[in-house]
Amino acid sequence: MELLLSIALGIGLSASTGFRIFVPALLANVACMNGWITPSEGFAWLGTWTAFFALLSATVVEIGAYYIPFVDNLLDTIAAPLSVVAGTLLTTSFVEIDSPILQWGLGLIVGGGTAGLVQAGTSLLRLGSTTTTGGLGNPVLSTVENIASFGLSGLAIFLPVLALVAVGSLLWWLWRRVRRYRKKKAL
Repeated sequence: MELLLSIALGIGLSASTGFRIFVPALLANVACMNGWITPSEGFAWLGTWTAFFALLSATVVEIGAYYIPFVDNLLDTIAAPLSVVAGTLLTTSFVEIDSPILQWGLGLIVGGGTAGLVQAGTSLLRLGSTTTTGGLGNPVLSTVENIASFGLSGLAIFLPVLALVAVGSLLWWLWRRVRRYRKKKAL
């Protein structure tokens, strides 16, 4: 059961990195510092004050930058690979498996894959918003992404199984949207 909860926590935090890269790590840091969750061996740095100040600074800059039109689109190109890395790191840091190869492999496939899929979906939404509104609708989308990142991260920390269900629903919704778009484009 503990393994399932740690995987659900990792997936929830990883999916949140698809919305904002540093928010889930910051909230995981706060949760570690308060003893609500415990990182795996070798990831104790996640619960330090140094990590807190670094992640807080990065979070403030990232959130602010997403409110600048067209800079947000540029950030999406950088965020795509970084969200995979952050998702991998967050999943790996909470899944305790004796084999490091299996631990990192699971982190990369499950955490990095989930983060990458969510990031791809948000990038496509932002591109669509930029195309249809000339970038004027992007701050609204950024606000929704901020709320989603904070909300899903909090859900993953306090109710990881529910977060896993939410992530599954989100990925199912994204997959259906992409399928509809491809069908529409083929016609």
